[in-house]
This record gives sequence, structure tokens and C-alpha cells, in this order.
Amino acid sequence: MKSKLFSLLKNVFTSRKIKLSEYPESFSSSMLESLLHLEKLLGYKIKNPTYYIKALTHRSFNDFSLLNLRSNERLEYLGDSVLNLIVAEYLFKIFPDKEEGFLTKTRAKIVNRSALAAAAERINLVGYMFINSSLLSASNGITTITADAMEALIGAIYIDSGISKARKFIDEVIIKPSVEDNIIMIDRNYKSQLLEFSQANKLENPYYKIINEEGPSHAKVFTVEVFIDNESYGVGTGKNKKEAEQNAANEALKKILNG
Repeated sequence: MKSKLFSLLKNVFTSRKIKLSEYPESFSSSMLESLLHLEKLLGYKIKNPTYYIKALTHRSFNDFSLLNLRSNERLEYLGDSVLNLIVAEYLFKIFPDKEEGFLTKTRAKIVNRSALAAAAERINLVGYMFINSSLLSASNGITTITADAMEALIGAIYIDSGISKARKFIDEVIIKPSVEDNIIMIDRNYKSQLLEFSQANKLENPYYKIINEEGPSHAKVFTVEVFIDNESYGVGTGKNKKEAEQNAANEALKKILNG
């Protein structure tokens, strides 16, 4: 696998009239090692490693001039736009009754510099970066650097592998942790959310049907299916009908959010 990625790097650099052999051997090895680990983190094959090298190379890097890749600011710009789109789309769907002001403020909490730096720390993004080691001890500076690199990485993912891969990465690394940390105050009344969605989209109100009931009277398990316009949207189980309905509504909302 390492030799295959090395060959890909060589081909990409050759097309840019850059000779990989001109790099210090330690730098070539560090590029390959970083990209191999990054592939494992992202969960897919990198098509064009140049995007990721550019995204993760800070201008302070000693061999920056050798890369002939300028800086990661263009990818940072692209990634910022993609990030804002994905988060805006998520909030638009999960809060169908909220006004623009609420959505804008909530998005700002998720995509601000501190939140992005925290996300970068969770995945140890700095460990993938090419950066002057003297900057690693500057806490304030590294926050800005890693936040910018996170946006640049999102830009690289988008341009290399498309919006679906970018959405998956943003959801797992930024949105879900924001929900868990209560940065996004999610209403846990899923039945209410599903009803609001139906009404906002001029659909029939959801209705719930018990499709299975099993177990002894003191430990029953109910299975409920929820329908909208005679279409099944989700199935949930619970220790009582109310819990099963909430879980079915939650599954329905997940189906809606995932398109």
C-alpha cells in the first residue's frame, strides 16, 4: 500500500514538474506516513494526495518552498464554504420551526474558531500537519493554525472525493460532538419534531402503529412503526408504547436528515 501511494505521489508531482527525489528522504517518508494515517482516519482512498499535502502544510514549514504549492488558504476558503453549507443544511432540517436568526447563531457556535480547533484536537490533526515545531508550543497560535487547517482539510476532502464524503466527515467530527456537548440544544421530543416537520412540509400528520408486542406483562417490549402519507418512515422499540413511538419518530427524523 505504501509503495502504491508513493507511486501516486510521484506521478502527481511529476505532472506538476516537481521531482520527489529532490525532497529530503525524511520529508518524503513523513509525507507518505501522514497520508497513510490520514486515509485510515477518513476511511476512504485518497485520489489526489496533493490536495491533502497542501491543506496540511503550514507556511512556517521549513521545506515549504520546495512544495511549490503556495499556501492552504485557497482550500481553507473552499472548506469554510462547504462547512457552512453542511451545517446550515443540518440545522435547517433539524429545526424546521426556527427562524433565520436562531439558525445563524447556532451555526456560528458550531463553526467558530474554538469549535474547529477542538475538533482538530479530537482527531489529532496537528499530528498530520507539516509545520514548524516551534509553533506547537504557542497555544493561542496553534488554535488558529489547526482551525484553519481543519477548514482546508474539508476543502481537500470536498474537491478530492465530493460532497457526500465531506458531509460524513463534518457530521462525525464536528456536528455529532457539538450535539453531545450541548452546543446544539436538540429537542429530545422526537414525536413533536416529526409533527413539526410534517406540518411545515404540508404532509399528513404522522400516525403510529404497534406492529409487535412481546415478553411477560412486567417486561414487555413494544415495536411501533410510524407512517406519514401511508409511507413507513421508521420503526422503534421500547418498554412502553410512548418510548417505542419516540424511538420510531427518531428513526424517521434520521431518515429525513439523510435524504
